[in-house]
Amino acid sequence: MRVSVIGGGSIPDEAAERAAAVGRELGRRGHVVVCGGRGGTMEAVCRGATAEGGETIGILPTARPSDANEYVDVPIATGLGHARNALVPLNGDAVIALSGGPGTLTEIGFALIYDLPVVGLETHEIAGVEAVETPEAAVDAVEAAVER
Repeated sequence: MRVSVIGGGSIPDEAAERAAAVGRELGRRGHVVVCGGRGGTMEAVCRGATAEGGETIGILPTARPSDANEYVDVPIATGLGHARNALVPLNGDAVIALSGGPGTLTEIGFALIYDLPVVGLETHEIAGVEAVETPEAAVDAVEAAVER
């Protein structure tokens, strides 16, 4: 399964560790991580997934594949800037939302428009987003939602 992981591009260490833990859990369970491919949450989740042998896809806002963080296996350059936020959730079977600002909100909105399951871990409280407490619970929830 492909799981889009969204969150802030600039985050504190605690949020980075949480994102890396989500990535490790996804990688351990054999899921592909889809993200925005840059820093912050995106880099941390990719680092975690890579540590467990997982595959990562980064859908970049720029036109340069080289702008991807070092843990992205498949960089997809779009040149779309923030408009690429529609593509990140669209390329997953489910979404895990971590802390973040307006960009994360737009990705949550697109995920809900696309009728994808969205699980939130320390993120915005929005109708349609299932809140969970741990990285393991986040992955459990997206797996269960996709099976339905």
